[in-house]
Amino acid sequence: MTANYREDIRNIAIIAHVDHGKTTLVNELLKQSETLDAHTQLDDRAMDRGDIERERGITILAKNTAIEYKGHHINIMDTPGHADFGGEVERILKMVDGVVLVVDAFEGTMPQTRFVLMKALEQGLTPVVVVNKIDKPAARPAEVVDEVLELFIELGADDDQIEFPVVYASAINGTSSLSDDPADQEASMDAILDTVIEYVPAPLDNVDEPLKFQVSLLDYNEYVGRIGIGRVFSGRIKVGDNVTLIKNDGSIKNFRVTKMFGFLGLNRVEIQEAEAGDLIALAGMDDIFVSETVTSPDDLTPLAPLHIDEPTLQMTFLTNNSPFAGREGDYVTSRNLQDRLEQELHTDVSLKVDPTDSPDAFTVSGRGELHLSILIENMRREGYEFQVSRPQVIIKEVDGIQMEPFERVQIDTPEEYMGAIIEAMGERRAEMADMINTGTGQVRIIFLIPARGLIGFSTEFMSLTRGYGIMNHSFDEYRPVVDASIGRRRHGALVSIDSGSATTYSIMNLEDRGTIFVEPGTEVYGGMIVGEHNRDNDLTVNITKAKQLTNVRSATKDQTSVIKQPRIMTLEESIQFMDDDEYCEVTPQSIRLRKKILDKSAREKAAKKEK
Repeated sequence: MTANYREDIRNIAIIAHVDHGKTTLVNELLKQSETLDAHTQLDDRAMDRGDIERERGITILAKNTAIEYKGHHINIMDTPGHADFGGEVERILKMVDGVVLVVDAFEGTMPQTRFVLMKALEQGLTPVVVVNKIDKPAARPAEVVDEVLELFIELGADDDQIEFPVVYASAINGTSSLSDDPADQEASMDAILDTVIEYVPAPLDNVDEPLKFQVSLLDYNEYVGRIGIGRVFSGRIKVGDNVTLIKNDGSIKNFRVTKMFGFLGLNRVEIQEAEAGDLIALAGMDDIFVSETVTSPDDLTPLAPLHIDEPTLQMTFLTNNSPFAGREGDYVTSRNLQDRLEQELHTDVSLKVDPTDSPDAFTVSGRGELHLSILIENMRREGYEFQVSRPQVIIKEVDGIQMEPFERVQIDTPEEYMGAIIEAMGERRAEMADMINTGTGQVRIIFLIPARGLIGFSTEFMSLTRGYGIMNHSFDEYRPVVDASIGRRRHGALVSIDSGSATTYSIMNLEDRGTIFVEPGTEVYGGMIVGEHNRDNDLTVNITKAKQLTNVRSATKDQTSVIKQPRIMTLEESIQFMDDDEYCEVTPQSIRLRKKILDKSAREKAAKKEK
């Protein structure tokens, strides 16, 4: 008996490394398909809806959209390219039948291309390769296709997957072609869409079988509560149906479908019915969770569970108890903090929140520094005021052996900085896995390094390469714990001894002791970190001291003093700078670094005790 397929549907995911043009490509497909009204104005990167996504040019949360093209409904999942959001990628791939791999025509394959592609090939998905940015003057499309082929072979692609079709495009110009000559580019994205329809398999039409729907992503809406987004793998589902939810722990709940949504363009469209092959959003169940299966009540067989990546990094989030507590935030209590973290768990399944011995502190575990720093940044923009501790990697015990996460790091750098990078990575216990000299004055070096060694390294890396280096990393595996001292800060802090406003006079006197973090007039308190010491120990300083004025000195003379530009720390830099005995105080208006113990003598006593 031959299987039937729904030829009118294609389900694809777009995968790529950060900044290879994936979201811009989706924009163009939306623009040029038969989906949007003529009067719809599309913003640049319309799929990136969060403020932080738009500012940083990265996709954080997976987005789904759909387009109509030549009688086909093409569901498109736009996936995050950063390894910190790898959990999202893996679950999305379960919903689709093919992937469009977007690769930069100059940069070629990158670590996160490797990470996402490996997941896609493991699931047997059909790949279509789009070599993007073909209009770049330095584009090298033929070499990039060879690199992609090598990567496919290295990742164990089967014979069918290796025979991938290639389309060449310039998403920013809205052009594409099957030829690798930029002169042959045609002013439409038809080459990509036609290739998708030809090569990506249509979903199986098994509408006569019992209902099976699996949740791959979560959303939350104040009006309808939690929303499960996923694929109907078999059968049919209608609004008003009584269905059964098989929970991850094996328990069973019955519920009635109150609302269903399909996708078209940038909108969710309310629908009454869906069947095998459709990607939909389902409302009506308060505690629906990723990986759970919705079935018909007379067939209670769940689908295979989805893998959710374990967190590798954790931080403590606690209420602000500094002398400036409560001045700048709208939400400052432990109840506010707990509610907000629990709200995040509605949609982010890679996050874990655990209580601690203190009612004012919570352990928050995530997939990496970027994952957690974006949560912190979102919370401060929403008016929350709190403190966070230094990130710690999560150590696992396997067969009595302590194991820690290792990352695969790819560094592209001009040759002259190669020695300094190899030395810095060596100090952080990195092993060099490969080095490729491209012959253009650029070197690509691959390292395997404990995740601890990367905490705080990106700032040092930028100064080592004068901003010309590119570093990318993704989780590789757990290995036995190496040297416990790696990843610690090399220099001590300059710590204010009392409260008041920083003065130009004091800052000038302290400049030869290290790098100052505050401007004249900044309010400080005792125990607050105001700079980085140029030695490895902490130094307590008086940054609020004013020049003594006498009738001999001119009162205006101080205004001619010139001080160096202070280094104003961003949230990420502050998190990377912190040591184990410090907190980062986060408010809607300020980011301050401080010692956990503010009093100098109490701090010294505690340090002696620890030694």
